[in-house]
Amino acid sequence: MMSVCVPIVRGGGLSNIKYTRFERARIVGARAMQIAMGAPVLLQDACTTPLEIALKELEEGVIPITVKRDNRR
Repeated sequence: MMSVCVPIVRGGGLSNIKYTRFERARIVGARAMQIAMGAPVLLQDACTTPLEIALKELEEGVIPITVKRDNRR
């Protein structure tokens, strides 16, 4: 049976922005660590591990993390 996560909060967050694989890994890893340390989860029920929850939050665009880039390329 596949679990379904339902978002509680919709942000203008990460879903609109294209991230590199390194930024994505850093965001998901940081958020998973926050969840594992007791931070409130921004999605309801079903996901079981902090990593799964963080990935779903990234997909839904509700992670409250920003990325600063150096655009001098």
